[in-house]
Amino acid sequence: MSALNTLKLTATKKPTQVPSVVQRRTKLAKRLWEQIELAKAEQNGTKFSVPKFRSYTDKESGVRKQIETNKRLKSWVFVGDNGKLAIAVRYGAKILELAKGKYAIEVASTNDVVPTLQIIKTAVEAGELDVAIENASLKLREGFAK
Repeated sequence: MSALNTLKLTATKKPTQVPSVVQRRTKLAKRLWEQIELAKAEQNGTKFSVPKFRSYTDKESGVRKQIETNKRLKSWVFVGDNGKLAIAVRYGAKILELAKGKYAIEVASTNDVVPTLQIIKTAVEAGELDVAIENASLKLREGFAK
């Protein structure tokens, strides 16, 4: 008896492209992970940085080179006009509208920032913010139109 006969074979193929909705969710989930790690570092009094590679052309030799630099991270946490801490979820340069006319999440203290961000990340991965992400994506693309 062949070893392959013991397995359940199927005609399914791996998709060549990921749907744009999933790409957007993944992008926002990655940014939320960065914000969670940044908030944890601020609570512990340490620094957090994400490395990235930057390409440049050497003026003397004309060769393209890459150097590793730290990505600039800006916290999404701010003090609102009512004096309380708030978190604005960003997709690119746009702030997501989480509910009709609601653009931020109020938190009681800095200790609540990380759990709140983790809840938001779970909601993004579950697809609860797909409509808001789509609206922000459309607004970003309109900015590139001539």
